[in-house]
Amino acid sequence: MQTTSFWKAGHTPTLLASFFYFDLSFMVWVLLGPLAVQISKDIGLSPAQKGLMVATPLLAGALLRIVMGVLVDHLKPKKAGAIGQVIVMAGLAWAWLGTLKSYDTMLALGVLLGVAGSAFAVALPLASRWYPPEHQGTALGIAGAGNSGTAFAALFAPSLAIAFGWQNVFGLCLIPLGVAFAIYLVFAKDAPSAPPPKSLVEYLHVLKDRDAWWFMFFYSVTFGGFSGLASSLTIYFNSQYGLSPVTAGYFTAACVFAGSLVRPMGGRIADRIGGIKTLSVMYVLAALFLFIASTGLQSAAAAVVVFVCAMLALGTGNGAVFQLVPQRFRKEIGVMTGLVGMAGGVGGFYLASSLGYSKQVTGSYQLGLTLFAMLAVLALLGLSMVKTRWRTTWGSAALTSAKI
Repeated sequence: MQTTSFWKAGHTPTLLASFFYFDLSFMVWVLLGPLAVQISKDIGLSPAQKGLMVATPLLAGALLRIVMGVLVDHLKPKKAGAIGQVIVMAGLAWAWLGTLKSYDTMLALGVLLGVAGSAFAVALPLASRWYPPEHQGTALGIAGAGNSGTAFAALFAPSLAIAFGWQNVFGLCLIPLGVAFAIYLVFAKDAPSAPPPKSLVEYLHVLKDRDAWWFMFFYSVTFGGFSGLASSLTIYFNSQYGLSPVTAGYFTAACVFAGSLVRPMGGRIADRIGGIKTLSVMYVLAALFLFIASTGLQSAAAAVVVFVCAMLALGTGNGAVFQLVPQRFRKEIGVMTGLVGMAGGVGGFYLASSLGYSKQVTGSYQLGLTLFAMLAVLALLGLSMVKTRWRTTWGSAALTSAKI
């Protein structure tokens, strides 16, 4: 029974500042995807190289989430986030003013942009620590809706690249990032109930818990699917249907907006009916629509509809996973956010890079999409294996007021 309304239960300025910081960081994190068509034309990249270029920030961001998770618990979320934002802005300044004319240089830039992806490990604990268990899904859903930044990248980056040149897009990004940084410094506050910092060895102890691995796998599918598609769909629509970079970006933005905007709804639904039930339904739908997409639909319009449906399922699943994680690992939420977020980034790296290799080796994207759909089926089977144990141990009504 919820005894306190959501908007009175936590700290709204911190929640909204976390969302804005997360939103702009994710916009930068996937920026190479919407620009990939123009970059590839200028420096000459194969389909596999394009896939790896847009996947590199996803992998770098995944690994750096562990580092950021440690910083969150040792320095507190607000200071860790400030450090990350300064590094990202410095990286964008280098990309804007430097010389980017080779594949290797683009991969190096991808690593720097990965720091923006590590914002996940800051924004979620910064918001989460202010809210009680019964509101975790909603709070993390709102903070996590910063995924929508990936849509802004797809929506605006190709047009800006045509107007000003793709390298100048990195400089233009410094403007909104500077605004987000100022808002973050003024309004974000660390929760007073933060757990004491642990040693690095203690963090590794979390990996001895099998539930940690299950959550990492579940999120590698939901968020991996979301981020991998967000980075790859502009290339997909351009290559598969011959759309211009701008039109392909608009189509991608429609898909990404769908997946990001339902993340709060996923958390809210999970708060009401339980994260396990919500996640189970979403895996079924995600697998179904990814299988349909893998058949190679004849029209771009049909493909948009199918990918929007897939992203709706994946985005809702993202919210559901993070309704469950704080219930199981509340005291270790900083490191678990880093670990689970890392797994999500690895899943995105796998999907984006595999689509590129699939196109180069087989001439189509069918194999890459089919294999990822099969991962969603495996995740559903795994969730079916653990749900009874979860509901009778840490998720029982005797231990938590939240629905599992």
